[in-house]
Amino acid sequence: MNSEAFLQLLVSAGLGLLVGLQREWTASSLAGIRTFALITLLGTVSAQLVGELGGWIVTAGFVVVGGTMIVTWYEQARERDPDPGHTTLAAALVMYLDGAALVLLNLAVGVALAGCVAVLLQWKKPLHSFVERIGEVEIRAIMQLTLIALVALPALPNKTYGPYDVFNPFQIWLMVVLIGGISVAGYLAYKLLGARAGTLLAGFLGGVISSTATTVSYAHRSRRTPTSAERGALVIVLASTVVFARVIFELAVVAPGVLGSVLPPLLIAMAGMTLLSATLYRFTTRTFEAAFEIDEDPSNLRVAIAFGALYAVVLFAVAVAREHFGDQGLFVVAALSGLTDMDAITLSTAKLIESGRIEISVGWRMILVGAMSNLIFKAGTVAVLGHRRLLGRVAIVFGTALAGGIALILFWPG
Repeated sequence: MNSEAFLQLLVSAGLGLLVGLQREWTASSLAGIRTFALITLLGTVSAQLVGELGGWIVTAGFVVVGGTMIVTWYEQARERDPDPGHTTLAAALVMYLDGAALVLLNLAVGVALAGCVAVLLQWKKPLHSFVERIGEVEIRAIMQLTLIALVALPALPNKTYGPYDVFNPFQIWLMVVLIGGISVAGYLAYKLLGARAGTLLAGFLGGVISSTATTVSYAHRSRRTPTSAERGALVIVLASTVVFARVIFELAVVAPGVLGSVLPPLLIAMAGMTLLSATLYRFTTRTFEAAFEIDEDPSNLRVAIAFGALYAVVLFAVAVAREHFGDQGLFVVAALSGLTDMDAITLSTAKLIESGRIEISVGWRMILVGAMSNLIFKAGTVAVLGHRRLLGRVAIVFGTALAGGIALILFWPG
């Protein structure tokens, strides 16, 4: 036996023991640690014999394992076993195929699949608790995301149209899916962790879902309840800090090839905001608990389409500004786009950098200008809607951040 085949068997046995350990620990009567190890090994050996006997051997093994497990499951069900092992039956079949995948695909795929199986089996209570806590709004959000990601997206053409050759239906809708996915993930995390979240968690979720909406919410609250100004300021600043992490994540997803070039100044900006957040937290006299309120389902299809439309408009505006006004016009577009939303200018700029339409040094400065514009808009929102105590704290933090951003734009090399 060659060393590769021997390694495949060792990994197969280890993965089978891992999943079997979890099943044995839960006292599954259908299959335990030894059975899962043997099933996974059978899948691996069957796949190793494909070269000698043909692909039918893997299919035959699957039928045998499946048939044996089903008969055992049926006998237990007849004995009125309250839990005859539906999940264990499914896990056994997956682990047989996982054993084969170690050979027919590669070790990394097999290890990842077994890890997913083990985690899903172990997370029974948290997952069931999560399902019990979500309602019609959350289910609708998930289904709408499924609609725009798995139904609409594949049907769109992946080529450019229109003036300036910038409108790509597939790429535009992909941005809708990305923004919708981030929003739904943040919303579901909020529901899973409960309505009464700590101040730090409220700020994080606010940045993930919408820092602008978070600012409006806490500004209103400070006007009604002035004593909440300290808490509100911290949540708003934290949410605005998370926006920078969100921007970097979007760049990594949309344009990973240029991430290394644009990352340093953006990381410095995020580090500055993080330091300001930590300082504000340090000077907050006590820890606050707050219910993080979301007034609208973030996966609403009309909202997602609006994101896509804004993204397309920004793409077009950037192309026009580039053609007729040079780099100076691009910064005007970035400032206007960033007033209420950072996603559109981030995603559109990332694609323009990746395609070579604008220089990297211009692109990251556009994103930073959009971020500074967004801070100005939120400060204005606090001035109009919030209490003066809240405005004082936010103005100091955002003013410092704006000064740092201007310094980066003017003095960062390149």
